[in-house]
Amino acid sequence: MKFKFDSNQDFQLTPIESVVRLFEGQPPLKELPLLLGEYGTFGNNLNISKEKIYDNLQNIQGDNNIPYELRNDSMDFSIEMETGTGKTYTYLRTIYRLNQEYGWTKFIIIVPSISIKEGILKSIDITREHFENLYSNVVSNGYEYDSKKPNKIKNFGRDTNINIMIMTLHSFNKETNVIKQNDLDGFEDTPISYIQKTNPIVILDEPQNMESDLSKKSISELNPLFTLRFSGTHKNYYNLLYRLSPYESYQRGLVKKIEVVSMKEDYDYNKP
Repeated sequence: MKFKFDSNQDFQLTPIESVVRLFEGQPPLKELPLLLGEYGTFGNNLNISKEKIYDNLQNIQGDNNIPYELRNDSMDFSIEMETGTGKTYTYLRTIYRLNQEYGWTKFIIIVPSISIKEGILKSIDITREHFENLYSNVVSNGYEYDSKKPNKIKNFGRDTNINIMIMTLHSFNKETNVIKQNDLDGFEDTPISYIQKTNPIVILDEPQNMESDLSKKSISELNPLFTLRFSGTHKNYYNLLYRLSPYESYQRGLVKKIEVVSMKEDYDYNKP
Protein backbone atom coordinates (compact mmCIF):
# COMPACT_ATOMS: atom_id res chain seq x y z
CA MET A 1 0.00 0.00 0.00
CA LYS A 2 1.30 3.45 -0.95
CA PHE A 3 0.45 6.67 0.82
CA LYS A 4 -0.65 9.61 -1.31
CA PHE A 5 0.34 13.09 -0.19
CA ASP A 6 -1.31 16.36 -1.15
CA SER A 7 1.53 18.73 -2.04
CA ASN A 8 -0.67 21.84 -2.25
CA GLN A 9 -1.83 22.40 1.34
CA ASP A 10 -1.41 26.11 1.99
CA PHE A 11 -1.07 25.66 5.77
CA GLN A 12 2.04 23.56 5.07
CA LEU A 13 3.40 25.52 2.12
CA THR A 14 3.28 28.86 3.99
CA PRO A 15 5.67 27.82 6.81
CA ILE A 16 7.94 26.08 4.29
CA GLU A 17 8.21 29.16 2.12
CA SER A 18 8.55 31.38 5.19
CA VAL A 19 11.72 29.51 6.13
CA VAL A 20 13.04 29.79 2.57
CA ARG A 21 12.26 33.53 2.44
CA LEU A 22 14.17 34.02 5.67
CA PHE A 23 17.41 33.67 3.69
CA GLU A 24 16.55 35.74 0.64
CA GLY A 25 19.82 37.21 -0.61
CA GLN A 26 21.73 33.97 -0.08
CA PRO A 27 23.36 33.05 -3.42
CA PRO A 28 21.83 30.01 -5.12
CA LEU A 29 23.76 26.76 -5.32
CA LYS A 30 24.92 27.27 -8.91
CA GLU A 31 26.74 30.48 -7.92
CA LEU A 32 28.71 28.89 -5.08
CA PRO A 33 31.67 26.53 -5.42
CA LEU A 34 31.62 23.16 -3.65
CA LEU A 35 34.26 23.66 -0.96
CA LEU A 36 36.14 20.79 0.65
CA GLY A 37 36.52 21.38 4.37
CA GLU A 38 38.60 19.90 7.16
CA TYR A 39 38.58 16.07 7.46
CA GLY A 40 37.21 15.91 3.91
CA THR A 41 33.84 17.33 4.87
CA PHE A 42 31.36 19.30 2.77
CA GLY A 43 29.27 21.72 4.80
CA ASN A 44 26.55 24.33 4.69
CA ASN A 45 27.59 27.95 4.23
CA LEU A 46 25.73 31.18 4.93
CA ASN A 47 26.75 34.16 2.81
CA ILE A 48 24.37 36.86 4.06
CA SER A 49 24.49 38.88 7.26
CA LYS A 50 22.34 38.47 10.35
CA GLU A 51 21.00 41.96 9.71
CA LYS A 52 19.65 40.85 6.32
CA ILE A 53 18.08 37.75 7.90
CA TYR A 54 16.38 39.87 10.58
CA ASP A 55 15.07 42.26 7.90
CA ASN A 56 13.61 39.25 6.10
CA LEU A 57 12.18 38.01 9.41
CA GLN A 58 10.34 41.28 9.98
CA ASN A 59 8.74 41.10 6.53
CA ILE A 60 7.69 37.48 7.05
CA GLN A 61 6.20 38.18 10.47
CA GLY A 62 4.22 41.03 8.97
CA ASP A 63 2.84 38.82 6.19
CA ASN A 64 1.97 36.04 8.67
CA ASN A 65 0.39 38.38 11.26
CA ILE A 66 3.00 37.55 13.89
CA PRO A 67 3.68 40.20 16.59
CA TYR A 68 7.11 41.73 16.12
CA GLU A 69 7.90 41.32 19.80
CA LEU A 70 8.12 37.53 19.32
CA ARG A 71 11.73 37.80 18.21
CA ASN A 72 15.24 37.90 19.61
CA ASP A 73 18.77 38.11 18.25
CA SER A 74 19.43 34.36 18.03
CA MET A 75 19.60 32.14 14.95
CA ASP A 76 16.68 30.08 16.28
CA PHE A 77 13.38 30.30 14.41
CA SER A 78 10.05 28.90 15.62
CA ILE A 79 7.17 27.41 13.65
CA GLU A 80 3.98 26.62 15.56
CA MET A 81 1.70 23.97 14.06
CA GLU A 82 -1.09 22.19 15.89
CA THR A 83 -0.64 18.44 16.33
CA GLY A 84 -2.29 16.58 13.46
CA THR A 85 -1.64 19.22 10.77
CA GLY A 86 1.45 17.60 9.25
CA LYS A 87 4.31 19.09 11.24
CA THR A 88 6.74 16.29 10.35
CA TYR A 89 5.84 16.46 6.65
CA THR A 90 6.34 20.22 6.77
CA TYR A 91 9.83 20.18 8.18
CA LEU A 92 10.92 17.27 5.98
CA ARG A 93 9.75 19.15 2.90
CA THR A 94 11.46 22.29 4.20
CA ILE A 95 14.74 20.35 3.99
CA TYR A 96 14.21 19.65 0.28
CA ARG A 97 13.23 23.26 -0.44
CA LEU A 98 16.31 24.62 1.31
CA ASN A 99 18.44 22.24 -0.72
CA GLN A 100 16.69 23.24 -3.93
CA GLU A 101 17.03 26.96 -3.24
CA TYR A 102 20.41 27.24 -1.52
CA GLY A 103 22.13 23.87 -1.94
CA TRP A 104 22.32 23.05 1.77
CA THR A 105 22.77 19.34 2.39
CA LYS A 106 23.46 18.69 6.09
CA PHE A 107 20.46 18.43 8.41
CA ILE A 108 20.06 17.03 11.92
CA ILE A 109 16.66 16.38 13.49
CA ILE A 110 16.79 16.24 17.28
CA VAL A 111 13.98 14.52 19.16
CA PRO A 112 13.23 14.14 22.87
CA SER A 113 12.35 10.44 22.79
CA ILE A 114 12.94 7.15 20.98
CA SER A 115 9.26 6.83 20.04
CA ILE A 116 9.30 10.16 18.19
CA LYS A 117 12.56 9.14 16.49
CA GLU A 118 10.96 5.95 15.19
CA GLY A 119 8.00 7.92 13.86
CA ILE A 120 10.27 10.30 11.95
CA LEU A 121 12.27 7.44 10.44
CA LYS A 122 9.00 5.96 9.18
CA SER A 123 7.92 9.34 7.79
CA ILE A 124 11.20 9.68 5.91
CA ASP A 125 10.69 6.24 4.42
CA ILE A 126 7.12 6.78 3.23
CA THR A 127 7.69 10.32 1.88
CA ARG A 128 10.95 9.64 0.02
CA GLU A 129 9.35 8.85 -3.35
CA HIS A 130 6.92 11.76 -2.97
CA PHE A 131 9.74 14.26 -2.38
CA GLU A 132 11.91 12.79 -5.13
CA ASN A 133 9.04 13.33 -7.57
CA LEU A 134 8.58 16.91 -6.36
CA TYR A 135 12.28 17.79 -6.46
CA SER A 136 13.67 16.20 -9.63
CA ASN A 137 14.85 12.89 -8.17
CA VAL A 138 17.24 14.53 -5.73
CA VAL A 139 19.28 11.98 -3.78
CA SER A 140 18.74 11.98 -0.02
CA ASN A 141 19.87 9.81 2.88
CA GLY A 142 17.85 9.62 6.09
CA TYR A 143 19.03 7.58 9.06
CA GLU A 144 19.34 7.53 12.82
CA TYR A 145 22.55 8.20 14.71
CA ASP A 146 23.81 4.97 16.26
CA SER A 147 26.63 5.19 18.81
CA LYS A 148 27.65 1.64 17.80
CA LYS A 149 28.21 2.80 14.23
CA PRO A 150 30.11 6.09 14.54
CA ASN A 151 31.33 5.87 10.94
CA LYS A 152 27.90 7.09 9.89
CA ILE A 153 28.97 10.48 11.21
CA LYS A 154 32.01 10.41 8.96
CA ASN A 155 29.74 9.62 6.00
CA PHE A 156 27.43 12.44 7.10
CA GLY A 157 30.31 14.89 6.91
CA ARG A 158 31.78 13.72 3.62
CA ASP A 159 28.74 12.98 1.48
CA THR A 160 27.60 15.67 -0.97
CA ASN A 161 23.94 14.60 -1.13
CA ILE A 162 21.16 15.55 1.29
CA ASN A 163 21.86 13.88 4.62
CA ILE A 164 19.22 13.82 7.36
CA MET A 165 20.45 12.40 10.66
CA ILE A 166 17.98 11.85 13.49
CA MET A 167 19.36 12.02 17.02
CA THR A 168 17.92 11.84 20.51
CA LEU A 169 19.15 14.54 22.82
CA HIS A 170 20.60 12.10 25.34
CA SER A 171 22.88 10.58 22.67
CA PHE A 172 25.18 13.62 22.66
CA ASN A 173 24.49 15.67 25.81
CA LYS A 174 27.16 14.11 28.03
CA GLU A 175 30.94 14.14 27.85
CA THR A 176 30.90 10.34 28.17
CA ASN A 177 28.89 9.87 24.95
CA VAL A 178 30.72 8.03 22.15
CA ILE A 179 30.23 11.01 19.88
CA LYS A 180 32.62 13.05 22.06
CA GLN A 181 35.41 10.47 22.40
CA ASN A 182 38.71 11.29 20.71
CA ASP A 183 40.32 7.85 20.57
CA LEU A 184 38.11 6.05 18.06
CA ASP A 185 39.76 4.14 15.22
CA GLY A 186 39.57 5.93 11.87
CA PHE A 187 38.81 9.36 13.33
CA GLU A 188 41.28 12.23 13.29
CA ASP A 189 39.26 13.88 16.05
CA THR A 190 36.02 13.30 17.95
CA PRO A 191 33.02 12.22 15.84
CA ILE A 192 31.17 15.37 16.82
CA SER A 193 33.93 17.44 15.23
CA TYR A 194 32.89 16.08 11.81
CA ILE A 195 29.39 17.38 12.47
CA GLN A 196 30.68 20.75 13.63
CA LYS A 197 32.68 21.23 10.40
CA THR A 198 29.50 20.91 8.33
CA ASN A 199 27.49 23.66 10.08
CA PRO A 200 24.34 21.50 10.04
CA ILE A 201 20.86 22.95 9.95
CA VAL A 202 19.29 21.66 13.16
CA ILE A 203 15.57 20.93 13.44
CA LEU A 204 14.10 20.50 16.92
CA ASP A 205 10.95 18.40 17.17
CA GLU A 206 9.02 19.38 20.32
CA PRO A 207 11.68 21.90 21.50
CA GLN A 208 9.75 22.68 24.70
CA ASN A 209 11.35 19.47 26.00
CA MET A 210 14.84 20.82 25.30
CA GLU A 211 14.89 24.07 27.25
CA SER A 212 17.33 23.17 30.04
CA ASP A 213 20.73 24.85 30.12
CA LEU A 214 22.40 21.49 29.41
CA SER A 215 20.15 20.90 26.40
CA LYS A 216 20.86 24.35 24.96
CA LYS A 217 24.59 23.93 25.49
CA SER A 218 24.60 20.49 23.85
CA ILE A 219 22.68 21.70 20.80
CA SER A 220 25.00 24.69 20.39
CA GLU A 221 27.99 22.32 20.43
CA LEU A 222 26.77 20.89 17.12
CA ASN A 223 27.69 24.29 15.61
CA PRO A 224 24.42 24.72 13.69
CA LEU A 225 24.10 27.14 10.81
CA PHE A 226 20.69 27.94 12.30
CA THR A 227 17.97 26.10 14.22
CA LEU A 228 14.34 25.52 13.30
CA ARG A 229 11.95 24.77 16.17
CA PHE A 230 8.71 22.93 15.29
CA SER A 231 5.98 22.40 17.87
CA GLY A 232 2.31 22.86 18.63
CA THR A 233 3.05 23.84 22.24
CA HIS A 234 6.11 26.05 22.40
CA LYS A 235 7.35 26.95 25.86
CA ASN A 236 9.32 29.92 24.52
CA TYR A 237 9.10 31.64 21.16
CA TYR A 238 12.34 32.30 19.29
CA ASN A 239 11.75 34.49 16.26
CA LEU A 240 8.30 33.08 15.50
CA LEU A 241 7.82 32.73 11.73
CA TYR A 242 4.42 31.10 11.46
CA ARG A 243 1.54 30.09 13.70
CA LEU A 244 -1.28 27.64 13.02
CA SER A 245 -3.26 27.79 16.25
CA PRO A 246 -5.59 25.08 17.62
CA TYR A 247 -8.59 27.37 17.01
CA GLU A 248 -7.66 28.05 13.38
CA SER A 249 -6.90 24.35 12.85
CA TYR A 250 -10.37 23.44 14.08
CA GLN A 251 -12.10 26.21 12.13
CA ARG A 252 -10.46 24.97 8.94
CA GLY A 253 -11.44 21.37 9.63
CA LEU A 254 -7.84 20.20 10.02
CA VAL A 255 -8.37 18.65 13.44
CA LYS A 256 -11.39 17.28 15.26
CA LYS A 257 -13.04 19.01 18.18
CA ILE A 258 -12.79 17.30 21.55
CA GLU A 259 -16.10 16.97 23.37
CA VAL A 260 -16.53 16.02 27.00
CA VAL A 261 -19.51 13.82 27.81
CA SER A 262 -20.78 14.15 31.36
CA MET A 263 -21.98 11.07 33.21
CA LYS A 264 -24.56 10.77 35.95
CA GLU A 265 -24.90 7.85 38.32
CA ASP A 266 -28.46 6.45 38.56
CA TYR A 267 -27.96 3.08 40.20
CA ASP A 268 -24.94 1.62 41.92
CA TYR A 269 -25.47 -1.98 42.96
CA ASN A 270 -22.05 -2.09 44.63
CA LYS A 271 -23.23 0.07 47.49
CA PRO A 272 -24.35 -1.74 50.68
